[in-house]
Amino acid sequence: MPEEKYMRRAIELAKKGSGRVNPNPLVGAVIVKDGRVLGEGYHECYGQLHAERNAIAHAKALGNDIRGASIYVTLEPCSHYGKQPPCALALVEEGIAHVVVGSDDPNPLVSGRGYQMLREKGIRVTTHFLKEECDAINDVFFHFIQTGTPYVAMKYAMTMDGKIACYTGDSKWVTGEESRAYVQKLRNHYKGIMAGIGTVLADDPMLNCRLEGGRDPVRIICDNHLRIPLNSRLVATAKEQPLIVACLPEEDIDHNKEDLLKEAGVQVLHIPADQGRENKSIDLKLLMKELGERKIDGILLEGGGILNESALRAGIVQKAYCFMAPKIFGGCDAKTPVEGQGVALAADAWRFERTGMQTFGDDIMLTFKEK
Repeated sequence: MPEEKYMRRAIELAKKGSGRVNPNPLVGAVIVKDGRVLGEGYHECYGQLHAERNAIAHAKALGNDIRGASIYVTLEPCSHYGKQPPCALALVEEGIAHVVVGSDDPNPLVSGRGYQMLREKGIRVTTHFLKEECDAINDVFFHFIQTGTPYVAMKYAMTMDGKIACYTGDSKWVTGEESRAYVQKLRNHYKGIMAGIGTVLADDPMLNCRLEGGRDPVRIICDNHLRIPLNSRLVATAKEQPLIVACLPEEDIDHNKEDLLKEAGVQVLHIPADQGRENKSIDLKLLMKELGERKIDGILLEGGGILNESALRAGIVQKAYCFMAPKIFGGCDAKTPVEGQGVALAADAWRFERTGMQTFGDDIMLTFKEK
């Protein structure tokens, strides 16, 4: 089916906006007439032109007449005024005859209204074209717009025997260079990156994006008792790359240290304890609500086994990236991706559905979504 190549091109274009458009969706568009591509575009950066208007501008720059053309767009054209005027209106004004759409927009300001505006003006609309493929690029946006909380993707690297470090704590490196390079792409894609204080104390990480031209994520540290060192690399760079430290309410922390952290540019969030946990720790569901209010739409969870277990128990994990290296560390004291007590019965396991598999050098990456 030749039309599929136009939508797949639109999907390819949409992905170019990764890390730049949050909390907006990734969108690509291709304008076609008589089997010829007249223009194409994508949503390049938050607050700037949307995909349809970029495609129109591209076609005009090439001197192409788009009246009577078809446009393939990965997401329902918007019909409301936001930072940009409605894309559906632009399609009407430019004389587009046929709009082929992949995904419906669940945003209440748009949902169905874009289609309605187009049809009322006599434009033919085809919906759900390669819908599954178009939906797949906006799992973060769909979750965030419907829940107001970040989409959380847990990432870990383990050996064949399920270890993330040796019994000594040494973990450099479990996986190879190709896998680690892909992780940088994930850091660019997700708005935030989250880790626990244990990781900070053990590794003194930067949690930045080392991808050329990439965007550094907002760093979020779960630190119940505000133990983060003032001389850590995270604190030292807080004014250049945002750092949020989530801790228990004021009576549980050192106020003088909190003041010093704030002076260094750190945002300190006081999150009540999870009443369902025996060990006093912050309520991750409440933290997600706070982060959602700060427009953090997606989080790459790069915590250790303790934070991973807490996140699973809190029910905040929507996706998992599992990197497996062809190595065996052994040892009953070696750390695993998910620690804590675990479940008592096999029937109570946290269940996921496998969505993909890729290879990076000698490593395998499995992706899963919540079931």
